[in-house]
Amino acid sequence: MQIGEVAETTGLSLRTIRHYDEAGLVAPSGRSPGGFRLYTRADVDRLLLIRRMKPLGFTLEQMRDLLDVADRLETPGLPEAERRALTGRLDAYATAADERITALRTQLAHAEDFAATLRDRLAPRVVPPPRS
Repeated sequence: MQIGEVAETTGLSLRTIRHYDEAGLVAPSGRSPGGFRLYTRADVDRLLLIRRMKPLGFTLEQMRDLLDVADRLETPGLPEAERRALTGRLDAYATAADERITALRTQLAHAEDFAATLRDRLAPRVVPPPRS
């Protein structure tokens, strides 16, 4: 796939995809004879994973490290000690993601309360008719 199709598939901008390439998070699997970036389904899946990390506030360095851990865990014949160490790092990222999700849910609840307060203040007040 060319970068435009990848952008459409992932919901990422061309600029963002190029930025992730420059940052070493994902590289196109090839180039067309005209020099256009070409991506595989695996590249798209990697970009989708990066897109999921972004809202949780992971830095580019953390994203790079997490992707490296995931890539290395797929290595056939990986020594068990290294597999355990990598799995421990992956678990730490999972814990961090869970903590960030909890914080985001709290922020969302506060934002919803604020929006409700604004709606309540803007709602027309019904004044009961005077008693006779």
